[in-house]
Amino acid sequence: MNPLLKNITRLAGLMIAITLGMSPTQAETFVHPGALHTQTDFDRMKTKVEHGAQPWIDGWNVLTSNPRASLSWTPRPANVVYRGKDGTHAENYAVLFNDAAAAYALALRWKISGDDAYADKAVAVLNAWSGTLTGIGGNSDKFLASGIYGYQFANAAEIMRTYKKWPEHDFQRFTTMMLEVFYPMNHDFLVRHNGAKIDHYWANWDLANMDSMIAIGILADRRDIYNEAVDYFKHGNGNGAINHVVWKIYPDGLGQTQESGRDQGHNTLNVSLLGAFCQMAWNQHDDLFGYDDNRVLNGVEYIARYNLGADVPYTRYVNSDVTQDVIADAGRGDARPVWELFYNHYVVLKGLSAPYTSAFAEKLRPEGGGGNYGPNSGGFDQLGYGTLTYTLK
Repeated sequence: MNPLLKNITRLAGLMIAITLGMSPTQAETFVHPGALHTQTDFDRMKTKVEHGAQPWIDGWNVLTSNPRASLSWTPRPANVVYRGKDGTHAENYAVLFNDAAAAYALALRWKISGDDAYADKAVAVLNAWSGTLTGIGGNSDKFLASGIYGYQFANAAEIMRTYKKWPEHDFQRFTTMMLEVFYPMNHDFLVRHNGAKIDHYWANWDLANMDSMIAIGILADRRDIYNEAVDYFKHGNGNGAINHVVWKIYPDGLGQTQESGRDQGHNTLNVSLLGAFCQMAWNQHDDLFGYDDNRVLNGVEYIARYNLGADVPYTRYVNSDVTQDVIADAGRGDARPVWELFYNHYVVLKGLSAPYTSAFAEKLRPEGGGGNYGPNSGGFDQLGYGTLTYTLK
């Protein structure tokens, strides 16, 4: 379609929607695939890898060397996943974060190589879980599982929805699992916060469940769920709302973040979860990276600068539970594969200055994925492979 005619048609549709009482966002259909990656992204990755171009080929080699991207991977689905000691059940959530990482890695390998064997294996992982999982339990940590692994699984399925040999009924069964097991927990946590005071839970708890919510909204074509997540980012009462995550802006543009006085492992986790959220919204034409004068970037640069060893300003942080007079040095320098996304968006795409984010991206390049940063849950909090997936040029 002629671009001018396409825009006229789009505007006409928006006017009709507004007349019917719908918001402009509700009037638009979702981009598919369109969570962390679009088809344009996959086309770029495939072309660059086929030509052996750097740094994509280094990122590809990290992916193909990870055992979770192997055809020998065997899923281990559980009927109920437990995270956090509840006094009764043994924790078994490692099977979920390993299989979520595998489903995503296999999906990437298929989209880039074109080898259907990897698609079949990715689908086998997704089908195994959708045919088995009925609930997530444990102590309050169960809400971390519903958030982190929810968004990761939804992203793997969003990639695989383009695979013609994944039967529609199997895709719908997986989507139903996401809507009936993960989303209700995401929603409940953001509304009730496990019965705690609104500022009790650290920002990463909200952000994890926001990530899952927005990803499920895209996967299930549920504009109401998608809008719920975006609205929370902008106006939520908990610590995951952007003005609570990045709660103080200094004159030099750095933004102090909510977990800065806690430890840097969780502070950098916020970078990971913020990046995933903004990227998924961006691929649906909502620019949350730029929201409130690039408030996300203010916080990411603050975290990057401090974790690269430089000083940052700090203001005493106080909430209902804690008073933190100094910035935490525990975990300082924590390495998470989360920086390429921000570097490529702000610096390469938008031409903005982000010197500390740029330096961190360069330091960790090429970024790996689940299992490349340790065997425990922290090494699987992010899907990773950002050098391969987010490098633009």
